[in-house]
Amino acid sequence: MTTTVQEFSIGELADLAGVTVRTLHHYDRIGLLRPGQRTAAGYRCYTEADADRLARVLGYRELGFGLESIRAILDEPDTDPQAHLHRQRGLLSDRIDRLRRIVSVIDTTLEAQNMGTTGLTPAEKLEVFGDFDPDQNAPEAEQRWGETDAYRHSAARTKKYTKQDWVAIKAEGDAATNALVAAMTAGLPATSTEARDGAEQARQHISRWFYDCPMDMHRDLGDMYIADERFTATYERIAPGLAQYAHDAIHANADRADSRP
Repeated sequence: MTTTVQEFSIGELADLAGVTVRTLHHYDRIGLLRPGQRTAAGYRCYTEADADRLARVLGYRELGFGLESIRAILDEPDTDPQAHLHRQRGLLSDRIDRLRRIVSVIDTTLEAQNMGTTGLTPAEKLEVFGDFDPDQNAPEAEQRWGETDAYRHSAARTKKYTKQDWVAIKAEGDAATNALVAAMTAGLPATSTEARDGAEQARQHISRWFYDCPMDMHRDLGDMYIADERFTATYERIAPGLAQYAHDAIHANADRADSRP
């Protein structure tokens, strides 16, 4: 029985992988990915093994590896494809953890409507929040909500917070975000007890550290998750559908409170 070996022209492989023909020519020139076969007419073409190698190249590129580093990794003697996949998975998990931390920071700034500034020095902000600046939207927040009681209350409170306070705020925000992520990842509906409890945890976090956040106000914040592209983009980077899930969980939590005697 003859086994058919699939072959790809450079244009076909470029379309399949979502890259340009120019990119594949460059990979060929630097020895990162060279066509492994020739057609009956003598034209160079790519094999399934070449396509698999390209997938690994693009995976490492997505993780920020340079082309020379990728070539060194893939050309190691006795390369174990599964070992590389495990390595990629670990690096992606680290990136997901970092994005979750950024979501937590945004939860304590945008979600609290950036009411006031952190009062931290640039060095302290870098230490607590990493490369996300929680003060970057403060002017917009003051313009939009500066005349509200909630803004004035939150601004007065946050200006008194120390670096240790912000570390605690961030940790608490992490816990609330992770509760929603865990519920969604487990396939639980936004109306589940776990999802609603995660939403309630987030609401209490706002009330404890920023301003009183009753259920109706929390509904409004939930609406912002899908109405404001900054909220939506932040949550979607963590997991597709998370912005809508958080919105629905907040509304479900408020509905639960309304139904209690």
